[in-house]
Amino acid sequence: MAEHEPTGEAAGGRRLWVYMTAGDLAEARRIGARLVEERLAACVNLLEGMVSLYRWEGAVEEGREVVMIAKTTQDRLAALTARVADLHSYDCPCVVALEMVGGHPPFLDWISTETRPSD
Repeated sequence: MAEHEPTGEAAGGRRLWVYMTAGDLAEARRIGARLVEERLAACVNLLEGMVSLYRWEGAVEEGREVVMIAKTTQDRLAALTARVADLHSYDCPCVVALEMVGGHPPFLDWISTETRPSD
């Protein structure tokens, strides 16, 4: 196995990088904390100061948002997506998953360990 390939994928499936946005830092913290507490994500990074340009209900809009980046596994994605939709103030929250194709093996294994449902 090459040094950069993930290990231990059987425990949780492929690792994912999930890009999400929130309307403000308080909402992002609330959602991020719940995802980590409920083991739907191993970690959620919050990045303030993002400006979004988007089309909504026929008009071009601009707004400030907070980026949320979660690290999780394929097995937890559906539950994470549903939880974000449940907790979010937006009618149509952004939740987009990208597969991790490599990385530091101990970190990738940590993602799998921290997103396993507790017994």
